[in-house]
Amino acid sequence: MKQPQLDFYDMGTGVTAFSSTRHGGSSKGNYAAFNINRYCGDDEEAICQNREALCQMLGISNDRLIMPHQVHLTKVARIDEAFLLMNAAKRQETLEGVDALMTDLKDVCIGVSTADCIPVLLSDHEHHALCAIHAGWRGTVRRIVVRAVEAMAEAYGTRPNQLIAQIGPGIHLDSFEVGDEVYDAFAQEGFDMSAISIKKEKWHIDLPACNRLQLVASGLLPQNINVSPVCTYKQAADYFSARRLGINSGRIFTGCICSSSTV
Repeated sequence: MKQPQLDFYDMGTGVTAFSSTRHGGSSKGNYAAFNINRYCGDDEEAICQNREALCQMLGISNDRLIMPHQVHLTKVARIDEAFLLMNAAKRQETLEGVDALMTDLKDVCIGVSTADCIPVLLSDHEHHALCAIHAGWRGTVRRIVVRAVEAMAEAYGTRPNQLIAQIGPGIHLDSFEVGDEVYDAFAQEGFDMSAISIKKEKWHIDLPACNRLQLVASGLLPQNINVSPVCTYKQAADYFSARRLGINSGRIFTGCICSSSTV
């Protein structure tokens, strides 16, 4: 079985946090080679093989690798013991329309799929709680990372100044050219456009910076927020980019898991 090649992040003792690359899987064509997203048109057998390989690396069973069906909104779902007891149909219903997952369970990997959008991971070591967030431009405008920090505080008693954040691979300022309607959407929501955008022939918006600023505004310490240098558009040979490959292509999986053996 092919082993996925992952980028790992340091998010505290006992936490394994990572983003997948395009390498080390069984998918073909624009899905090559590692893709576990079932909503982008990939071959189901290849997806199953890739999921199984990742689960083996993480030391978990397939039913403990959790990924939502994202819709660019701000719903945050809590993965708890009750969720693990659900049948497959009920799980799928629960994960529909969700763009962020949080859990304080051990040996459960939560994650989100992206291909230019911004994945964000949060780690609350104090309460052994984790969160994985999908922040495309629509979710960023709607301040999904702020909503996620609030949800963790409500569910687990998370203190924002104790959180560690990792902003994963996504499209960066130079590559994220947008129309006036996207620029206007940010401006109308009160964002400091001088801090997150530049004008070339068209407007460009810095999604990683925008999410970082939202995390700081939510109470995270700047030194506890790490940003991946990877621009998916520029590095599409190694990371999926929908702008480069089209929507019928694979997705990066950015996930995290708290291991019971090291906590």
